[in-house]
Amino acid sequence: MRLSHLRHLALLSVPLLVLLAALWLVFPSEEAVAGFFRDHREAHPGLTRAFTLITDWCNPVFYGLFGWILVRAWRSGDRETLRFVCILLAVQAVVAGLAVHFIKHTVGRPRPGQGAWFDPITTRGAFHSLPSGHTTEFMGWATPFALRLGRTGLTVLLGLAAALVGLSRIYLGWHHPSDVFFGWLLGSFGGLATMVLADSSLLRKKA
Repeated sequence: MRLSHLRHLALLSVPLLVLLAALWLVFPSEEAVAGFFRDHREAHPGLTRAFTLITDWCNPVFYGLFGWILVRAWRSGDRETLRFVCILLAVQAVVAGLAVHFIKHTVGRPRPGQGAWFDPITTRGAFHSLPSGHTTEFMGWATPFALRLGRTGLTVLLGLAAALVGLSRIYLGWHHPSDVFFGWLLGSFGGLATMVLADSSLLRKKA
């Protein structure tokens, strides 16, 4: 893992982590956070629609982006980029797919407003709050993309987007701040795993 990768991961993560820290500092509990945003949604339907748009399209944008990169690499014979995207897709399937759903079903944390008691080993969607799958998936896409390109401005923009995605999940009442934090943690791990596996694959090829 390169030092520049860690610097870009920090830039990517800071906006979201600052947002979560502010929520934990300002509100006495996560239930209070949920209550505040519930009242705010009722008073501001336009903002609710805007956050719904963000939460609905944050990850499909990456589907189109990496689909385009994959097709372009295939047509140009760019095997290194093909390998990178295939590794990314595999890691996302494991981390943002299998791992997230396994944790959700196993832990059974209630979503905001659904009560205080956990319901482990459940298929009920109202008890699939932990972790935030949207945040996990977004970080899983954004982290390797930012680290691979290494452009500070782009990394900062993606970091602000990650904060908006996390806030949208909290604002809309789908997740607690701690759910978003664990989504960030899982997604960042997936993104770093992608970079490590891609770098290892490239080094083996050169050897």
